[in-house]
Amino acid sequence: MRVSAVEPTIDPDALLPGAQFVDAFSIAVDDATLDARRAAEKMMARGPRWIAALLNLRNRLVAPFGLKTPVATGTGVTDIIGIFPVISETPDRLVVGLDDRHLDFRVVVDVITEANGRRVTATTLVLTHNLLGRAYLAIILPFHRIIARTMMRQVAN
Repeated sequence: MRVSAVEPTIDPDALLPGAQFVDAFSIAVDDATLDARRAAEKMMARGPRWIAALLNLRNRLVAPFGLKTPVATGTGVTDIIGIFPVISETPDRLVVGLDDRHLDFRVVVDVITEANGRRVTATTLVLTHNLLGRAYLAIILPFHRIIARTMMRQVAN
């Protein structure tokens, strides 16, 4: 299954007003019963070890700056997919994200019906708040694109 970078079709201001970064990746899957929650779970619930290793490294590097790390279970957040708190959900769209001092982000998973199954699109939105947020975004962008494509491929499995 091929993951494609696509032009985002969502209204960024409706999901994260003022977002300075928006990108989207899409994949067609054969599963006609797939909904947004299941697609998000396939994407984010578990990933390849190299992604876990990068996240572990990221968490150690950002800890001295007071940046948030993944939400641990037992924190009072009741709905988490992978490491991301669920912000809103319908059968066709699930939004996860986090707000922090340096930046806020959302990942929007949309699922639409096509002739041979479903099309899943994951859109990432980022709103930076300061120099640290802008620097962080610049550093992670090359990794983000690789990780996003890898996570999207998991939807087809």
